[in-house]
Amino acid sequence: MAERKASIERNTLETQIKVSVNLDGTGVGSFATGLPFLDHMLDQVARHGMIDIEVDASGDLEIDAHHTVEDIGITLGQAFKEAVGDKKGLCRYGHAYVPLDEALSRVVVDFSGRPGVEYDVPFVRAMVGGFDVDLFYEFFQGFVNHALVTLHVDNIRGHNAHHQAETVFKAFGRALRMALTPDDRMAGITPSTKGTL
Repeated sequence: MAERKASIERNTLETQIKVSVNLDGTGVGSFATGLPFLDHMLDQVARHGMIDIEVDASGDLEIDAHHTVEDIGITLGQAFKEAVGDKKGLCRYGHAYVPLDEALSRVVVDFSGRPGVEYDVPFVRAMVGGFDVDLFYEFFQGFVNHALVTLHVDNIRGHNAHHQAETVFKAFGRALRMALTPDDRMAGITPSTKGTL
């Protein structure tokens, strides 16, 4: 199987982003976004997805974190799309339930070639460690638009916002891991009755 790696740069007047991914990695993450809580969440994706991810980002954080978070999602999505390739032999679908103490989240992903996100995460407070949790939706929207995946994200319960976010990102990593795993029975076959994804 060909190496499933990609490196993408995105430079705008608002942000400068560099992302590298190895879908067949060992879960090593390296993050410098200027947003420590986002770094912590991205590390969950790498570790639990067994995906090597590097993100180096600088943005107009003096305004707020919106542009930086959204553009990281966009660039990460572009990297995933490139690394996945033609999707032949891919499991395609992935899902995970992940608890953390009282919190429980479910994430389901489909490498469908069609961007779409359904997101229901009723955070109990607006900020965690100085990070505006509203921006997680912008991250996932940017990701799906450019990775061309369908993504369902649901926090089923939780009364600690840090735990809610962490279960979402851990479940996201685990769902990606399942979807991206090669299926030996599908070797050389596109997992779609359309013949293309």
